[in-house]
Amino acid sequence: MRSFIAGENDTGMRMDNFTRKVCPALPTALMYKYLRIKRIKVNGKKTEISYRLKCGDKIDMYINDEFFDVTEENAFLSCGLKISVVYEDENIIVVNKPQGVVVHEDDSGEKINTLISGIKKYLYDNGEFDPSRENTFAPALCNRIDRNTAGLVIAAKNAESLKILNQKIKDREIEKYYYCLVKGKPTPSSGTLKNWLLKDENKKEVRVYDKPGKDRKTAITEYETVEVYKNFALVRVKLITGRTHQVRAQFAHAGNPLLGDGKYGDPSANAASGLKQQALYSYKIVFDFSSDSGRLDYLKGKEIFVKKEEILKLWNI
Repeated sequence: MRSFIAGENDTGMRMDNFTRKVCPALPTALMYKYLRIKRIKVNGKKTEISYRLKCGDKIDMYINDEFFDVTEENAFLSCGLKISVVYEDENIIVVNKPQGVVVHEDDSGEKINTLISGIKKYLYDNGEFDPSRENTFAPALCNRIDRNTAGLVIAAKNAESLKILNQKIKDREIEKYYYCLVKGKPTPSSGTLKNWLLKDENKKEVRVYDKPGKDRKTAITEYETVEVYKNFALVRVKLITGRTHQVRAQFAHAGNPLLGDGKYGDPSANAASGLKQQALYSYKIVFDFSSDSGRLDYLKGKEIFVKKEEILKLWNI
């Protein structure tokens, strides 16, 4: 038998979802049976599948130990990635991800030195996260950028903040801005790119279409040319939608591929640029909250950014 005390980050979670989290090896049918015959109790009483936990609830589970074998280990403690914190408060942390780092475990095989592992290790070292004190929650990313894209990524420190931020992103109340270097000069110098993207899972890339079609997703990007050089331009980008490879694919389709882009770019332009990395940087996040934002209301209107000069220096401009 094992007992748990519901913490703040468990509040509002359904009983069945909580059970799956803390007892991942327990078959669903057996979980329902154990709830029915009172081998899973809340505050000493029979509980229902749909019961939503309250902070301080005591959950007793009369279940064999083998069903509690958790697959997720504390691997983040071995993470050697030192994260760069741009902003932090009691609810969120915004970090500056370097180019070449994956945000979380993916098909590349990297499991330890990921951005989220680095964030967990940082919070653990600062006494803000201890998995032994949490039943179901762990710090989580709210937005993601590609391995070869550098820039700002938001992570939530608690379940309520994660829920709020995920909804704000879905409702487009968090604005994301990028700088990129493109081949040539965009024409017109500012405007909106609107296309439809179809993702090819096998090739891990997207195809761009000028008309809607089956399984194609709308991609909208606003842009403004900031500086024009001899053979390339610095462009400021605002994402209206957030599709996979959106900026890279759309600018390539428009005839202005990003410098350093090995997938959608121009090999000769890449070689001439001398860039060893993809010239795409998520440099600014704006919390443009227009609806209720709960405990994160203080972030309304806040801008977090990396200076343009720092980015140009990174690209040797």
